[in-house]
Amino acid sequence: MLMQGKVCDVTGAASAHGIGRATAAMLASHGARVALIDVSAAIEGATQEITDRYPESEAIGVICNITARAECAAAAETVTSRMGRVDAVVHCAGIIRSGGFAEISEKEFAEVLAVNLTGAFNIAHAFAPVMAAQGAGSIVNVASVAAQRGGGLVGGAHYAASKGGVLSLTKSLARELGPSGVRANAVCPSLIETDFVTSAVSSDRIRELTAGLPLGRAGRPDEVAAACMFLASDLSSYITGATLDVNGGSHIH
Repeated sequence: MLMQGKVCDVTGAASAHGIGRATAAMLASHGARVALIDVSAAIEGATQEITDRYPESEAIGVICNITARAECAAAAETVTSRMGRVDAVVHCAGIIRSGGFAEISEKEFAEVLAVNLTGAFNIAHAFAPVMAAQGAGSIVNVASVAAQRGGGLVGGAHYAASKGGVLSLTKSLARELGPSGVRANAVCPSLIETDFVTSAVSSDRIRELTAGLPLGRAGRPDEVAAACMFLASDLSSYITGATLDVNGGSHIH
């Protein structure tokens, strides 16, 4: 199997219909041992579900607030002590906030940047040294089409800015970690039917937004998960610093 023997960490994996959960499941289905990381206690149930569905794999759950660097470092220690190594980190954790530029409060702006951008930095800061010491590894950061087109679909300016920062961070990681054998790439989804999106956007609005797309529909979490697994796997061994679009044609450039 594609990920047989690999140890893969997936952040933001608690939500039942999220990209993180779908990615963890897909990695496990292809033989990976997975560590599910989330701030929510629901990560325990998610871990049990993965264990039940894929008993030939191994899954552990780790509670971690990614805005705290110390908690991310502790999570990395937990994973390495229990699983021995880290081959890939797929960072899916994040929040979506909408609203016009003039309506965004200082508190809201700080919250979005703390989770989406600082969180991505903290996770990389915690796990990259483990992979660099091994001489191999892959970091996959889930960003957003909002970073490429300046929002305009779901998230506001603060969301777009935070995900734009994730793209720049990913490119910087690729340059710095490449000599150590660690790759870093980003995935930019658009209008994926996750819990976050369906709770923030009405079904009528989703139909309106997808009507003009070349593929004419919203995406599924497993379709983003497939892109993440590709970048985490050895199939992408000569790809680093890249951004892979999974957007149904909403942004062709």
